[in-house]
Amino acid sequence: MINAETTQWAKKILKKIDEKLTVEAKRLGGKIPYIPSVETGLYEEDLGTSDPVWWTNGFWSGMMWQMYHATEKELYKKTAELNEVALDKAFEIYTGLHHDVGFMWLHTAVANFRLTGNERSKERGLHAAHLLAGRYNPRGKYIRSWNRDRAGWVIIDSMLNIPMLYWAEKEIGDPRFRYIAEDHADKVMNQIVRPDGSVNHIGVFDPTNGELIETPAGQGYASGSSWSRGQAWAIYGFALSYLHTGKTDYLETAKKVAHYFISEVAKTDWIPVVDFRAPQEPVMIDTSAGMCAACGLLEIAKHVDEYEKALYIDAAINILQATEEKYAIWDTEKDGLIDFSTGSYHEEKWTEVPIIYADYYFVEAILRLLDKDFLIW
Repeated sequence: MINAETTQWAKKILKKIDEKLTVEAKRLGGKIPYIPSVETGLYEEDLGTSDPVWWTNGFWSGMMWQMYHATEKELYKKTAELNEVALDKAFEIYTGLHHDVGFMWLHTAVANFRLTGNERSKERGLHAAHLLAGRYNPRGKYIRSWNRDRAGWVIIDSMLNIPMLYWAEKEIGDPRFRYIAEDHADKVMNQIVRPDGSVNHIGVFDPTNGELIETPAGQGYASGSSWSRGQAWAIYGFALSYLHTGKTDYLETAKKVAHYFISEVAKTDWIPVVDFRAPQEPVMIDTSAGMCAACGLLEIAKHVDEYEKALYIDAAINILQATEEKYAIWDTEKDGLIDFSTGSYHEEKWTEVPIIYADYYFVEAILRLLDKDFLIW
């Protein structure tokens, strides 16, 4: 549970985060970062210029808004606002956008609107919500994830994009957004989450009738394996769907996946491997899975009784403390907060490196422990 000792630890970590992100924000200006350069350890590429439609482009801004909310530092607000404007290029490109518009604009425009009431930000958020709703397949009752020839493809990451639809429904009073989100969540819950709490990364459905055709490996080891970040997406995503809808099936699904995740990560000293069902060698770590799962576990803890609460909070704290001790990057001459994230099991390019979304979830989780976060989802 969150006792005095844990609170003191979290306060100390938040101070370090504030010091580090202040330096990074000044160094970056309006750039949108992703992964630091292997050669310099710094964010060299500006995704706002080189790839405005890239799915992670909201996470840096999300960190900035979380830190602005917690500290009231204008630097964080100004940095986030620059990122939000930069993403207008993505609307113009349009064809490169996928279901990840939730990741992109919840953390930028919607966060801005929630904290400041900025009407232009509200417009951007609603634009993104309509784009996401437009990906809905009314025969299959799902939101397609990717473009090209993948009309029936749904990935577990989608569960953290549909909060954009819950927000839009509340904002303009149009229930169709919630109907789409719930249809999609039901599809994922019944077809992609397995009975034992493990999760497929991908479900390929027949776009004419919604029948499940196959479950390819995706970013995990193989079909039928257990990609750890996919488990984390499900934990947090279903907990948030419960928050927005009150449907107990979503909370029970989040808990089921959480129990599976906790049982697996406890075997590796609270640091998740990339895939829980991959061969024991080589050992490959993905700290981002732990950071996202920690946020989901803390969200679940808000909705269960005192008897259950300790399980989720204690697991989240164990994950956060183990990760910070082994993989935090506190050197202000280097960019990134958390090392050893892995994008995909079979893609060497993004193996055990600092990745922006791990940093975001780490910041959110620490702020959650201190009750200084705000609902960005």
